[in-house]
Amino acid sequence: MLSRIRGKSFMFVGDSLSLNQWQSLTCMLHTAVPNAQYKTITVQGLSTFTFLEYNAKVMFSRNAFLVDLVSLPIGRVLKLDSVEEGAKLWKGIDVLIFNTWHWWLHTGRKQPWDFIEEGNHTQVDMDRLVAYEKGLNTWAKWVDANVNTSKTTVFFQGVSPDHINSSDWGEPKAKNCEGQKEPIKGGDYPGGQHPAEKVVEKVLKTMSKPVYLLNVTTLSQLRKDGHPSVYGHGGHRDMDCSHWCLAGVPDTWNQLLYAALIQS
Repeated sequence: MLSRIRGKSFMFVGDSLSLNQWQSLTCMLHTAVPNAQYKTITVQGLSTFTFLEYNAKVMFSRNAFLVDLVSLPIGRVLKLDSVEEGAKLWKGIDVLIFNTWHWWLHTGRKQPWDFIEEGNHTQVDMDRLVAYEKGLNTWAKWVDANVNTSKTTVFFQGVSPDHINSSDWGEPKAKNCEGQKEPIKGGDYPGGQHPAEKVVEKVLKTMSKPVYLLNVTTLSQLRKDGHPSVYGHGGHRDMDCSHWCLAGVPDTWNQLLYAALIQS
């Protein structure tokens, strides 16, 4: 893979699940060439891991919503119809891997905005799936208008599922992912298709530019055993059934990414 991406730049754009996949890929590549020189730097939310011998950059840009989140006199505003701030980093990259979903459902203290804005209309809240679709449509329009697909390959990571509610996989007594040691048997998830996955597929079908959906949702839904659980946030203070252990599930995402790159 390093030979294939010599002289090129990869950028994962998204939330902490994109960070999960970026960490996975940099570790997998470094394991393949453990003696290779590398350089890593993080500046204002942009992390870059460079394999110097290959002049290959694998980057992660933290951008939880893809659309802009700005501070205004009225408070923090999520602008569903703007990607101007984040998109400054996206131009000129050879491979872009986008992702967003995890933060769209947060409420209370974890909610990072005070208002949602669309055009000239500002409101306190709205149906989160509707907001998600509006935000994705804004991102899709930017890709269609700005990406030169002869130079840049665009991927969408897909929706990374959590395992917070064990009733979803038919084990209500378990409560969440704590203590899970085995994947779900078979190829179908008892809880059915993830609602955000449907929105992603709907938006991608409207686009004129080719965007490759990694479609990691179902295979990840089956891995109720793959989360850090009580070890996710530095001890037994919290339960992390959203992110993934490394080595682990995101390594499979990256194997799919590599297979797709070979095909393209």
